[in-house]
Amino acid sequence: MRPSLRIAAAVAGMAFAGCTRSPSPSPAASAVRIGAVFSLTGNAAAYGAQQKAAVQLAVDDVNKGNTLRGLTLELVLEDDGTNPQQGISVFDRLINANKVSAIIGPTLSTLAEAADPRAQAQKTPVVAVSNTKPNAITTIGDYIWRVSLTEAQVIPSALALAREKLGFKTAALLYGDDDAFTKAGFDVMKSALEKAGVKILGIQTFSTKDRDFDAQLTALKGLKPDILLVSALVEQAGSIAVQARQLGYTGPLMGGNGFNSTKFIQLAGPAAEGVLVGTAWNRASQEPVNQAFIAAMKARGTDPDQFAAQAYSGVLVIAEAIRQAGFKGGREDIREGLAKVKDLPTPLGRFSFLPNRDGDHLAAVQIVRGGKFEILQ
Repeated sequence: MRPSLRIAAAVAGMAFAGCTRSPSPSPAASAVRIGAVFSLTGNAAAYGAQQKAAVQLAVDDVNKGNTLRGLTLELVLEDDGTNPQQGISVFDRLINANKVSAIIGPTLSTLAEAADPRAQAQKTPVVAVSNTKPNAITTIGDYIWRVSLTEAQVIPSALALAREKLGFKTAALLYGDDDAFTKAGFDVMKSALEKAGVKILGIQTFSTKDRDFDAQLTALKGLKPDILLVSALVEQAGSIAVQARQLGYTGPLMGGNGFNSTKFIQLAGPAAEGVLVGTAWNRASQEPVNQAFIAAMKARGTDPDQFAAQAYSGVLVIAEAIRQAGFKGGREDIREGLAKVKDLPTPLGRFSFLPNRDGDHLAAVQIVRGGKFEILQ
């Protein structure tokens, strides 16, 4: 059986496993229009490319598997350009012109904070699939839901496991201070280190436009930390890893969520070896829906990363919300259905929403070995 057929079967099966029979879809509508807003250009384009491929696959699989019993998903894809104003514009277009029933995205927390209020005001459900800023995003309003685990859900456990393996007692921090995504990662890193009793020797910052980090890295290296923690977008993450090794830093390096992309390994090359990063996706999971997802993505020419797994899962969550709403795909139907999503099989694992509409599933820790991400045991 081809990967696309296997995953369609897995999606169709998981949507109804252990569930009572639900009513047939209303004959009044045959398609539910879903918007997707990703950074296909700009600093976050590496994440957006993965998200686009995964969402397109997920929509195809839901439709091929007849998961919604006659209803189909219709995808309207937009580029936010990694620019808040552009993100607002495309949200407005999806809500008012395209009349979508729900929106997946945008890619970065900075853009979500700018654009999500437009959806909240128009009572249009948003499913965030890569926004990780703690104590934000879902606080915008009750139409905003989040599949992606926050940094606060991932980093502390990842740091604890890394400390158990490496035994570090001191640390240095480097982060982008002009982006909500990287700033949130830093805040959680700092808090987790302090709670663990790890002494912070120094902190340095940079701008998302920077590409030369020698001054910051030289200053931090001189403090001789046991570990260097970095919160950066992928373009900067690759350069930081390379420049740190070029400057002679040989200690462990741990990244925030921005490192969770195969693009990081491509950019950093040999300097990526041994880099640690907390992850919301256990690539090694042998659950059928995860293995079918990986195979289908590879069959379409994409080696998936965490951002792809989250985007794919976001579509499954919306499909399940439609099912929970009695196969109705209006904005209010989807909002009400999202509240009923529980223990849904996804590539991320069994997925549920917390009472505050944040996602809930198990996290893991990745390490780069042999030019690939592996789960740290």
